Amino acid sequence: MAKAGLATDKKGARRRGSPIVFLDESGFLLQPVRRRTWAPSGQTPVQHAWDRHDRLSAVGFLGVSPQRHRLSLYFHLLRQNVDTERTVWLLRLLHRHYRHHVVLIWDRWNVHKSARAYFERHHPHWFTFEPLPAYSPQLNPVEQCWNHTKYADLPNFIPDDLEHLHRAVDDSITDQSQDQPLLRSFFTYTQLAL
Repeated sequence: MAKAGLATDKKGARRRGSPIVFLDESGFLLQPVRRRTWAPSGQTPVQHAWDRHDRLSAVGFLGVSPQRHRLSLYFHLLRQNVDTERTVWLLRLLHRHYRHHVVLIWDRWNVHKSARAYFERHHPHWFTFEPLPAYSPQLNPVEQCWNHTKYADLPNFIPDDLEHLHRAVDDSITDQSQDQPLLRSFFTYTQLAL
């Protein structure tokens, strides 16, 4: 963790009383995520899905309280692709929620760079932005939220339409947000100490 420069940021956040928030995006398709399943011998399960390309975009925020080490998972599901304008809007909501300076850890996506430039120009005291090392999604615990939804809660799930997919993904992530041991396991997987 020290090599990534995250240990010093964690100590600085604790001194300032700032929450540390990891942010990540993902997408959910109408096509099922195929996984192995059980079936009676000789009866191969068949999934009836058709070629549909609609999708949901998801943005997740996994926050760590520096004093109590309590974890909080917030998310937004969008029918549009995530761009700079939507990222700025979501970060405004995040700031309104915490009403405090936030240390934000995310990847080096161009949309993030543009949003960072906006906040450094207009609201420089709202956030401290810390990029994850390049090509290291395994360091972001929010990735495990997406993995849990896709591969544990919704494998082989074939939604009827975008609204059905929205409800299923919303239910999955809402359940995760209320499960502290599960959220802690996401950090255990990344090997980042709380």
